[in-house]
Amino acid sequence: MYAARGLRWLARDEHNAWLHLAASGIVIIAGLALHVSREDWRWLVVAIALVWVAEAINTAIEELCDRICTDFDPSIGRVKDLAAGGVLAASLAAAAISLLTLVPRLLQRLA
Repeated sequence: MYAARGLRWLARDEHNAWLHLAASGIVIIAGLALHVSREDWRWLVVAIALVWVAEAINTAIEELCDRICTDFDPSIGRVKDLAAGGVLAASLAAAAISLLTLVPRLLQRLA
């Protein structure tokens, strides 16, 4: 129950989560349209989950940091930047997985 509430809050209130939701939807629609294999779906699901997990952890870290320190603190800023960097790394990996999985199928269909 608490976990579902956290995911709802993340999807509802975090702007970056809206972008992740849109990207997740595009990947799922493309995967369905291109009839990707079960093995490819495994990679796509892992990629989507990786980004959502990273975003949830990043958001939790940011919320905690804001609660602990309301004034600007360079150390807190570094912690937030590191967490955001994790989301960026996960997003880039997910984009690479999606492109490596979907583009060959799309090119095959267009040929």
